[in-house]
Amino acid sequence: MFKEFEKKLGFKFKNTDLAEQAFTHSSYAHEKKMDPLKCNERLEFLGDAVLELIISEKLYLYYPNLPEGELTKFRATLVCEGSLARKALEMDLGKCLYIGKGEEMSGGRGRESTLADTFEAVLGAVFLDQGIEAAQKMVLELFDDDIVRGPKNFTGGDYKTALQEEVQKTDKDGVSYDIVSESGPAHDKTFVAIAIASANEIGRGSGKSKKEAEQDAAFKALKSMGFDLED
Repeated sequence: MFKEFEKKLGFKFKNTDLAEQAFTHSSYAHEKKMDPLKCNERLEFLGDAVLELIISEKLYLYYPNLPEGELTKFRATLVCEGSLARKALEMDLGKCLYIGKGEEMSGGRGRESTLADTFEAVLGAVFLDQGIEAAQKMVLELFDDDIVRGPKNFTGGDYKTALQEEVQKTDKDGVSYDIVSESGPAHDKTFVAIAIASANEIGRGSGKSKKEAEQDAAFKALKSMGFDLED
């Protein structure tokens, strides 16, 4: 299954056992009565550290005038769960995952936390298989554009947090949200939310959940403020 990943990134594992482990979710290992150490959790632990090192070095070198606090904040945004899940989706990692039937039925293959964990596990496997240079190549190919775009224009997809921080620079009360409408049948509703600051509507968005609608409203608000965000 991981052959799709290899093709997409132009990377070929020397040790295919590492690749198998990277894509083995704990639910699958439990279901198949495998040694629990054969799931991807240990590789996830390693990949997390490798990712932080690579991103830290890149930010340190690329932004020589950015203070430590800003570097830390930007790094946290780059490596947050939502950001890693989106990178995993870009690489179709979810399709390669060995996952238990119960977890599959509950939507685990597409769950944000599962995708982010898989990304870290795969990076850990790449590092063990071919060293820091291979891991660095993988990470920078995926994150370079985000890093170059700069901290102001990258939210990691958490638009609500980014908007709150921006608004609180001038208004300590920050942002609030209202769901102004919902439509559609119970199993397929669409919600419309507005973002409010200083008693004014600053963004309006929609989504299949209230949370998604609020994130879209925050996204629209940031765009109107001049943030260079990808649609």
